[in-house]
Parts: sequence; structure tokens; C-alpha cells
Amino acid sequence: MLSRVAKPFVRLVERYLPDPYIFVLLLTLVAFAAAILVESKTPMEVVQIWGNGFWGLLTFSMQMLLVLLTGFMLASTPLIKAGLVRIATLASTPGQAIILVTLVSLAASWINWGFGLVIGALFARQLARVIRVDYRLLVASAYSGFIVWHGGLAGSVPLTIATPGHFTENQIGVIGTGDTIFAFFNLAIVISLFIVVPLVNRLMMPDEKDSVYVDPVRLEDEVETQVEITRPADHLENSRILAWLVGFGGLAWLVQYFVNSGTLNLNVVNFTFLFLAIILHQTPRRLLNCLQEAIKGGAGIVIQFPFYAGIMAIMVQSGLAQTISSGFVAIATETSLPFWTFISAGLLNIFVPSGGGQWAVQAPVMLPAAEALGADVARVAMAVAWGDAWTNLLQPFWALPMLAIAGLKAKDIMGFCLVQLFITGTIISIGLVFL
Repeated sequence: MLSRVAKPFVRLVERYLPDPYIFVLLLTLVAFAAAILVESKTPMEVVQIWGNGFWGLLTFSMQMLLVLLTGFMLASTPLIKAGLVRIATLASTPGQAIILVTLVSLAASWINWGFGLVIGALFARQLARVIRVDYRLLVASAYSGFIVWHGGLAGSVPLTIATPGHFTENQIGVIGTGDTIFAFFNLAIVISLFIVVPLVNRLMMPDEKDSVYVDPVRLEDEVETQVEITRPADHLENSRILAWLVGFGGLAWLVQYFVNSGTLNLNVVNFTFLFLAIILHQTPRRLLNCLQEAIKGGAGIVIQFPFYAGIMAIMVQSGLAQTISSGFVAIATETSLPFWTFISAGLLNIFVPSGGGQWAVQAPVMLPAAEALGADVARVAMAVAWGDAWTNLLQPFWALPMLAIAGLKAKDIMGFCLVQLFITGTIISIGLVFL
């Protein structure tokens, strides 16, 4: 049944969804127009805000590029590849492949969003090598697992408000993860999504005549050629000792960092992935060969993230973000505030696709509203987190690393993701309001 429901969405998106670069250009123009019409800014004021904020995400852009590169290099090591191959043997039919890739992506994304994106894409490639299954749905299923990231161990909003010294501590204090990530309502949402998302993906499997397959030969990794030592430098490039001395040195720093109560953040994740990849690839040459393959998919991140930084600046500095959030707050009650917070966060995420950035925008509006209405502050904070994660099924920003690895375009998977958008939005809303 759902395959028939998904078909018009798939055709609609394939026909009308442009490349993500075109999407970000259109979003830029929409943000420009909204700031002028809604916030009464002059065109030159908006241009000034946009230009000043254009490079505001350079650090984050580099972090995201490293998520793709280090994650790809780690997941491409012989050990991880062997593990993915072994797990892939658990599926013997197309339906089982869809369910399995969704579960693997859900689990990996709950642990860490960057890890989930990379592992999901690489596991989809592995399954497509051995099972004849619609490749678009397979990759869409892998991406749909990303929905749980902000309710998981690396969720930026719950981790921020659990950290002493966060920017809203004077207002709400420090809220531990027991009230957010490990709260009953949040765990219930996560468990429900672990059950429903794989089943929905399975039910969206198209008929044979409507399926799109990929030639397994296209997904095969290049065969490593025999190393020839012809010059002194070749000994260094193929030295296990050199790689392991540096690699284990990095792991020693990580051990000391966590012993000293260090917390998990994006830099630490990238550091971990990089030095594990250095060790598991065994030689610098193997690592560099893998890097050459990984970096091909980074072009979208490099060109698009500055535009999103400009959009974010317009939304925040023009007052648009506050206007949108305040509009939802105005119609909320103590019970419904988490729902309207979730919806507003989902809408803002289309323009400000950054969990941490979105919390900085919405916290000054939502927290006073929660206090005034007597609503649960922790639940409202998680509503922002879930709203940010939810519309990633519509916004192709975060799909770029996965699409680069899988070799697809956003239009290939977003039709299936739209179906998940409606279903998961209902589940999350119920959990935030009634549990």
C-alpha cells in the first residue's frame, strides 16, 4: 500500500527538486524577500547582514568536511569493511536489506550523527553489491535513520544544556541527560522510530517495473595494486611503524582526554575517526589513497555551507527567526507548547540547518514561554532538538555526505523521505505532548 502512496511523492521530487546547490540559492532569495517584507529591512541592510555572515560557518564547514573524510576513511578500512560484509549476510531478500540498512543507520546515528551518515551510506553500497534492490529506496532508508540523532548520545541541544556554563544556565540551570536523552518520553519516541521507520521503508518498496537498480560493478572498490618500492621515500609511505607510532599517540591523547572527564564533541569524534583510520589502514599510502577517493564527495559541502551561513545570519539578525518562533508561542498552552515548538523548529531547520545554531535562535524565545506557561523546560528543549532532526528528511543539507558516498542526487531519495516526514512527525508529536 505504501509503495503506491510513495510513488507520486517520488515522481514529484524527481521532477521538481533541484540540485541542493540550486536549493540553497532559492532559499537565499526566499530569506532575502522575507527579511524585506516581514521585518521591513532595506535590501542593502539584508545584503550587509548576508555578506557579513557568509563565512560564519567556516569552522563548522571544515568539521563537516572532516566528518565525511574521516568517517569514509574509517569505514573503508579492512576491519570495518569486513564487519559490514558480515552484517550484510543477514539479509537475503530486498525487503530484509531495506530493514537491515535502516536499523544499522538508526543505531549508528543514535550513537553519533556523523558516524551514522557514513556507515549508513557505505552499508547501503555493500548491500547493493549482493542484493538486487531499488537503490534509491536503499539509500533513502539509510538516510531515514538520521532522524534519531538529536534524541541520541550526540544530540547538541541536550548535551549543551547538560554542560555547566552553557549560555542559558542563569535561566534554566543545568539539565542533566536523565531529563532529556534518557527521559521516558524521549526513549519512547526513539524506540517507536526504531520500530516504525524500518517497517515504513519496507512497505514503500516499489514494484519490479518501477524499481531502479544500480550496477554492482559501479560500487566495487578499486583493487589495491601491489606496492613497488623504488625509492627511499616509498619505505616511509608504506611504513606500518610510522603510521602506528602516530596513530597510537593519538589514541593515547584520547584516553587521557576522557580520563580527565572530557566530553564528546564534533572535534573529538573527528579526531577519533582519523587516528583509528591511520592505525587500521596500516600504512600512510593506503590512508592517502582512501583520502583521494573520499574527498571527491566533499564539493557540495565546500560550496553550499557558506550560503547556509549567510541564510542563518539573515534569519537571526533580521529578526525573522524570532518572529516565526514567537508566532507559534502566541497560540500555545502549557500542554501544546512542546508541539508548537517542534513545528517551529522544523520550519526554522529548513533555513538554519544546524542544531546548535537553532538552539541559540530559539532558546531566547521558547524558554521564557515555557516558564510563563509552566511547561516542562526539558521537554521544550527536546522539542527543539526533534524539530531540527525531523525536517532533515526534507532539507537536503545533511544528506550531502551520504549522497556523495552513495553516488546519488537528492532528488533520487527525497520522495521516499517525504513519506517518512509525515509519519515520523506524527510519532514525535504524540511523544512530546502525551508521554
